[in-house]
Amino acid sequence: MDKDTIKAFIAWLEAATEEEILQRREQAQKAQVSTHEGKADVRLALRLIDEELIARLDLKQMNHGKD
Repeated sequence: MDKDTIKAFIAWLEAATEEEILQRREQAQKAQVSTHEGKADVRLALRLIDEELIARLDLKQMNHGKD
């Protein structure tokens, strides 16, 4: 992925609902990619998705602890 594509994907991740992110994650996992570059892009997308989901979970846990 080029830098602009990565930036756009990160912006989408930040604005997307958890359901949208999970759908995109499933699509990426099912993607049939044959090139080395394509596989690297899918791995990067999955890593960014996982990081976003973990960050959201951490925020939920922190906010829940303040109650």
